[in-house]
Amino acid sequence: KKKKNEKQFFKKMTTKKYITLILILGSLTALGPFSIDMYLPGFSGIAKDLHTSVAKVSMSLSSYFIGISAGQLLYGPLLDRFGRKKPLFIGLMVYILASLGCIYVTNIDSFILLRFVQAIGSCAATVASVAMVRDLFPVKDIPKVFSLLMLVVGLSPMLAPTIGGYVTEDYGWHTVFFILMCMGIAILIASQVGLPNTYKPDTSISLKPKPIITNFIIVFKEPQFYTYAFTGAIAFSGLFSYVAASPIIFMDIYHVDAKTYGWIFAFMP
Repeated sequence: KKKKNEKQFFKKMTTKKYITLILILGSLTALGPFSIDMYLPGFSGIAKDLHTSVAKVSMSLSSYFIGISAGQLLYGPLLDRFGRKKPLFIGLMVYILASLGCIYVTNIDSFILLRFVQAIGSCAATVASVAMVRDLFPVKDIPKVFSLLMLVVGLSPMLAPTIGGYVTEDYGWHTVFFILMCMGIAILIASQVGLPNTYKPDTSISLKPKPIITNFIIVFKEPQFYTYAFTGAIAFSGLFSYVAASPIIFMDIYHVDAKTYGWIFAFMP
């Protein structure tokens, strides 16, 4: 029955609908990279306003990465158990509220915690976009769709810090989180209105820790998992090391301004 519904949906999909779905899924994919990169030019300003060091501010980046890692484990079972749109809605609401909290934060510890919460929320968009590609497109189109989404991921580190640099320089780092909050609101509305319900909740999936852990153990026993996991980990470790250290090196040591740092970050990798 599910396959029959999917075939009917694919037949009804027009070019306009196809492009709309790609744009919405692309925006879901881009939310994470923008949340990581857009506030980097504001590290010096954040450190000054919160009476701390740039090195301590960089811990907010580490907390965000921890949140992303934890969130992926959380949303997988939730998206299968409750369908795609409900967990996505809740996750984006968490993201929006955490972004709002970052605007009015008064100390670095709260900022680090809010960045963790923000990552938990944004991770719903990342995981849901991947799951929805499998739901919405035929198998032969999935590689093409993923390549388009990866293009968005590749462009985000170029656009986000550059935009963030100009916004930070002209309006302050608080405005960056206001923009991220507005992005979250826009993506939430677009996803709830523009994405169809093609996956029915599976009530047979248990959310108890034991069956979830058992499923993870099954994956861990697969030798091929380690090949893909370590390859990805090594590739991203270099990128994230640069992301975490670059604000300290360029803004704290070389004293470049936010706009210049944005351009350096965008083109140096």
